[in-house]
Order: sequence, then structure tokens, then C-alpha cells
Amino acid sequence: MIEINRPDVLAEVNAAFDAYERALVSNDVAVLDALFFDSPHTLRYGATENLYGYDAIRAFRAARPGKGLERTVTARVVTTYGDAFAVANIEFRRDNEPRVGRQSQTWVKMPEGWRVVSAHVSWMGVDPGS
Repeated sequence: MIEINRPDVLAEVNAAFDAYERALVSNDVAVLDALFFDSPHTLRYGATENLYGYDAIRAFRAARPGKGLERTVTARVVTTYGDAFAVANIEFRRDNEPRVGRQSQTWVKMPEGWRVVSAHVSWMGVDPGS
């Protein structure tokens, strides 16, 4: 039977996710690039772009403005399956943005460490009652 959320594996994935989050808000492109699996099979669906393959993801990050990336994570769920597969999901808010953002990442433990193999970022619609 596969072990879900084995404490040592969960700690590893949370550490990798924390490194990703720090790199994202500080626009540390080198770290962001290192945390994505270097493969044509890696993909990232962004809020306004669909990126297929590591090279497309890397090019997007290199061209993206490095300002306005700060955000507050308001919900976070990281789940590991066995010792080499995990998913991380968050909700986040940005100042002056009425919508709630969502991010999902699929992480796989490679020989070089935990890497994102698939990611998705989207925005929820504005709640008319807010």
C-alpha cells in the first residue's frame, strides 16, 4: 500500500515548495528554472499563457517583468504519495487584486531532487458580494 504524507517526504516537498515560493516573489529566475524538470514533457498553464516544455517555461520566465509578484498564500495543501510523487495546491491573494489566485503543481523526485513536472495558475472570478 502506498504511503500518503510520510513525514520525511512531506518535509522535503514542503521545503522545495517554500524555495519555489521565495524564488517566485523575489523573481529569482535561476532557482525557478532549477525547480522545473528540464524536459519537453514539462508544462505550465499560466493565467494568460500555455507553455509546453521546459524551454518555453524558461523563456517565459526570462521575459516576464520582475515586479508585482508578491502574494500572500491563504490556503495550502501539499500531499505526497510514496517517496517520489507529490501535489501542491495553494490559493493566494495579491494587493489590489479582487480575485483569488490558484496554483497547482505536480512534483516528482528526480535524481537531482524534487522538480515540478506540471503547473497551473488561474484566477477565480470576483465574488459579486465582496
